[in-house]
Amino acid sequence: PIDMSKRFRLTLSLSLQAKMSRPVQARRLEGIDKNIWVELVKLAATYSKVNLGQGFPDFPAPDFLTEALTKALSGGNHMLHQYTRAFGHPPLVKVLAQFFEKLLGRDLDPMTNVMVTVGAYQALFCCFQALVDEGDEVIIIEPFFDCYEPMVKMAGGTPVFVPLRPTPPKDGKLMSSADWQLDPAELASKFSERTKAIVLNSPNNPLGKVFSHGELGLIAELCVKHDVLCISDEVYEWLVYDGKQHIRIASLQGMWDRTVIVGSAGKTFSVTGWKVGWVVGPDRLLQHLRTVHQNSVYHCATIAQEAMAQGFQRELTLYGKPESYFVQLPKELQQKRDWLIQSLIAVGMKPIVPEGTYFLVADISPFKSDVPDVPNSDEPYDYRFIKWMVKNKGLAAIPLSAFYSEAHKKNYTNFIRFCFAKEDATLKAANEILQKWKQEKTSS
Repeated sequence: PIDMSKRFRLTLSLSLQAKMSRPVQARRLEGIDKNIWVELVKLAATYSKVNLGQGFPDFPAPDFLTEALTKALSGGNHMLHQYTRAFGHPPLVKVLAQFFEKLLGRDLDPMTNVMVTVGAYQALFCCFQALVDEGDEVIIIEPFFDCYEPMVKMAGGTPVFVPLRPTPPKDGKLMSSADWQLDPAELASKFSERTKAIVLNSPNNPLGKVFSHGELGLIAELCVKHDVLCISDEVYEWLVYDGKQHIRIASLQGMWDRTVIVGSAGKTFSVTGWKVGWVVGPDRLLQHLRTVHQNSVYHCATIAQEAMAQGFQRELTLYGKPESYFVQLPKELQQKRDWLIQSLIAVGMKPIVPEGTYFLVADISPFKSDVPDVPNSDEPYDYRFIKWMVKNKGLAAIPLSAFYSEAHKKNYTNFIRFCFAKEDATLKAANEILQKWKQEKTSS
C-alpha cells in the first residue's frame, strides 16, 4: 500500500521546487549584488588593530548638537516623537533655506527648494530614481563614491565613465589631489543626446579633490550646451584645507535650474549615524524627488531633524566666525591630515595631499616586492596589499581601484585610501604601527 501522506509530501516538495526554480530577484539587481565593503569591513573587524578604512569619525559629536538632541528628546514637546512633515521638519527646511540663500546668493522657498532625506545616500537614490530613465546615460567622474554606478543601473540608466588623470609634479614635491584633472576633450566627448545627467562630487571621495572654478565652468558649459542635469554631491562642502574654497556649481551661470545639491549632516556635524541628509534645488526637479521619497521612506526621524535645525541655527548665527564649528572642524582635520602624511612618508608610501574630505590616497608602488603574489589570481595589487597589510600589520585601509569602473580598475591599482577623521589616539596608534613597520624594513 502507498503511504498517502508520504506521497503528498513528495508531491508538495516537487511542486515547491518547480515554483522556486524561477528567478526571485528583479533583473535590475543583476551584477550589483556584490559589495566590496562587506568583505573589507569583515576583514578589518577580524584582523585590524587600527581601522583607517571606513569613512566615519571616531571622535565625539559637538556638544551643542548632542545637547540639542537631549533637549528635543526629554523636553516638553511630545509631538517630536510623532510624524512631522514628510518632506522635511519645518524648522529644519526653514534654516537650511536661509543657509543656502546665503551660500548661493538667491531666494529659496523652504517648502519647494529643500527636501530632507535619510542621509545623503537616500538623497542620491531619490535623484537617480526620479531623474534617470531607461536608456539614459549618466556621466560619472572617476574615482567615484561606489554607490553611484549601481544606483544609475537600478534606475535603468547607463553609466558613462570619465577619469581624472594624474600628472605628477616635476619639482619633486608630493602630488596633490589638484594634480588629478579632467581632460577637457575627453570629458566633452562623453556628452551626447543620450546624456541625461552628470554626477559631480566635490570635494571628491576618495581623492580629496576640490574642483576649481575653471573645472566647474567647463562642466557647467557642457551641461548647458547639451541640456544635461547635474547631481552635485557636496557632502564634504565644509571640509576643505589650505585656504581652498568650495565652489557650488549651482551658483554658476545657467546651472541653478539644472542642479540638485546633495548634503549630509553626517559629514557636516560629524554624526554619520544620525542619517539626516538633504537636497537643495529648483522645484521643477525636486517635485519628482518628492514623489520617490514619499513612496519609499516617506519620512525621516523627527527628533534628529529637530536637533539638526538647532545646530544649523547656531551655525547661521556664527557664520564665518572663529567659534563656528564649520571653521573649527576643518582646522582640526587639516592637522590630522598632515600628521598622517608624515607617518606614511616615513614608512615609504607616497601620499597624495587632499584638498578636502576625510580621505587621503597614498601610492604603494614601492611595496610590490613585500606583498607575495597569489598564483592563478587576477586580484588587483591594491586589494592584495590591503589584505596583506591588515593581516600582517594590523592596519586597515581601502583599495583605490574599488572606486573605479571595471574598464578602468586595472589602471589604478597602485593606490590605497586612508580615513584621517579619527581621534588623535587612533592616529597615534596608526603611527606606532607605521614606525614599527619602518624599523622592520630598515633592519631587513
